[in-house]
Amino acid sequence: MSPSANHLRRTAALFGAAALALAGATASASAVAPTSERGVACVEPESSGANARGGADVQRGKDHRDISVKEQRAIDARTKRVLTRNGVTRPEARAAAAAATIPVYVHVMRDSAGNGDVTNQQISQQVAVLNKTYGGQESSSAANTGFTFSLAGTYRYNNTAWHNDRQSAQYRSQTRKGGADALNVWLVDFSYLGIATFPWDYSGNPGIDGIRVHYDSLPGGGIANYNLGETTTHEAGHWLGLYHTFQGGCTTTNDGVSDTAAQSSPTSGCPAGRDSCSLPGTDPIHNYMDYSYDSCYTEFTTGQSSRMSSMFSAYRG
Repeated sequence: MSPSANHLRRTAALFGAAALALAGATASASAVAPTSERGVACVEPESSGANARGGADVQRGKDHRDISVKEQRAIDARTKRVLTRNGVTRPEARAAAAAATIPVYVHVMRDSAGNGDVTNQQISQQVAVLNKTYGGQESSSAANTGFTFSLAGTYRYNNTAWHNDRQSAQYRSQTRKGGADALNVWLVDFSYLGIATFPWDYSGNPGIDGIRVHYDSLPGGGIANYNLGETTTHEAGHWLGLYHTFQGGCTTTNDGVSDTAAQSSPTSGCPAGRDSCSLPGTDPIHNYMDYSYDSCYTEFTTGQSSRMSSMFSAYRG
């Protein structure tokens, strides 16, 4: 799908390239002990499109590498083998294994003049949004996924190339904190809303694991319709193993989750009653894994919650 300045899309899984020396970094870290031990694996595939949002010239495009139906099946089969090997096969066991507090490390990538900075209050508000959305608090029909998030550290860097998301593989590998269960969030200024890695790719390149998010999409940011902090919710969904709700288009395979109706294409805005497929159900425009406005987002489904628990248990536990 061609990018459009008015159609910003969430993106996951993109390998950045090149190298750059670390520039003056000021770090203020406040360690928060997780309430329970959990492992999460997230991985980002090589070479994929990116997308985020930011100002009038922010675009929407691929937010993660393409995943074919064949690869979907292979990933599901691999996940089942891992869960069986680890003795985590019953749904309640997976849910229990995934009910951890995820440490969040925020990396504020400013340019040499300090542009791209966000306040500590915005970062706290962003973590609060994660806890609200993953706690099922925005709708009576939303699933409580069991995942909670705790700010483990905030790090600020002055580096213009990194601020513009250049040499991303280099800067991520130099700055990433924690293990497979740690969500690293790099706040940058690029032409997209966000980019994330998938959990099953973690073992192949753990240094780049995490999500990149446009700094102006945090609560109180300047990107109209995308400044309530739910880009981070969307990208963290990829990091926990979810596809877009429109993955695969109008097919029964779709996103691999039985309680999200198939849709042919991403949503723009919040078009009530949109129904782009002849298969049962209207498009899940309120689902965090569509491309709707932040204000339109209200839920993960029970099926998505179960999938995230399985992926967390298999790859991040």
